Amino acid sequence: MKLKIPEYIQSIRPYKPGKPIEELEREYGVKDSIKLASNENPLGASPAALAAMEGAMKKLNRYPDGRGYYLTEKLAARFHMPAECIVLGNGSDEIIGMLTRAVLEPGDEAIMTEPSFLMYEIMVLSCGAVPVFVPLKSLFVDFGAITRQITEKTRVIFLNNPVNPTGTIITKKGFDAFLETVPEDIVIVIDEAYIEFIKDPDCLQAVEYCTGNRPVVVLRTFSKAYGLAGIRIGYGLMPEALAGILHRVRQPFNANSLAQAGACAALDDEDFLQQTVRFVQGELEFLYAGIERLGMNYFPTEANFFMIDVEQDADAVFEAMLRQGVIIRSMVSYGFPRYIRVTAGLREENERFLKAFASVMGKI
Repeated sequence: MKLKIPEYIQSIRPYKPGKPIEELEREYGVKDSIKLASNENPLGASPAALAAMEGAMKKLNRYPDGRGYYLTEKLAARFHMPAECIVLGNGSDEIIGMLTRAVLEPGDEAIMTEPSFLMYEIMVLSCGAVPVFVPLKSLFVDFGAITRQITEKTRVIFLNNPVNPTGTIITKKGFDAFLETVPEDIVIVIDEAYIEFIKDPDCLQAVEYCTGNRPVVVLRTFSKAYGLAGIRIGYGLMPEALAGILHRVRQPFNANSLAQAGACAALDDEDFLQQTVRFVQGELEFLYAGIERLGMNYFPTEANFFMIDVEQDADAVFEAMLRQGVIIRSMVSYGFPRYIRVTAGLREENERFLKAFASVMGKI
């Protein structure tokens, strides 16, 4: 087949999704495997959200509300900002794509940490722009190094807070100092996918910057703490002028009916959200204690996942854990060849992880 594909598209490294659990079980000859690799909510979704989506199924013959009126109004009330400052997306991934299409031209530069969420790089490359990578410093964002990479071609800076995959945070004090070094026409995107899990009072929560004179964008999602990963719904908070630009490139029905209904109900169910946060934080402490008993090093987190130093090839540990029916994430592709990342699961899942991990590491 003869196709004329731009070089910048051919250069994209595709996002590599994990295999279905059923397929992994077939390949490795295991049953009843558990998945602690994707930072999902182990408690599932709010019962209120499930009920709302069930009700919305009766109208699936109708197109979704193209504006997402009710969800947008709820978010506006929660964050005390005009509804015109909010853009809904098919997951926050889609909003990343809207931003890059709206802001970047071929040859422009976008700065991002390394490692980071792969979709930043993919969306930047898909516009013919250039991703500029700045390594983390001792697992934290290195603002000084980012500032030194800013050039006249820089149009966007991507940050995530808490940082994935390290679980570290950006402090408000650190961000305020950094903001003073950034030209006012550069869009700063702060991806707060795990912000609901934070405990540190010094952690930046960037919503307050979204309605000012600087082009600051906050991305949030219902996929993690709210347990709605399967219906793909996220949102961006940003100055009204920038939101208006994104609406020019947004598909008209990008947030589906079930997603809008489920997200509205999830926002109203504050009790379930707090139950999730308390549960995850408690299970992280349980996992930390188990890793300490094994005499191994781990990195405390402000998210719902954490990293462990396995002191050997992380891919080999990943494979060995799969054969025990426990799915975790190797950090080799993130530039951490000795680290694995584990999501806090249900107690019985965490107990099984610790038992399998001890066996794989030769600790029993």
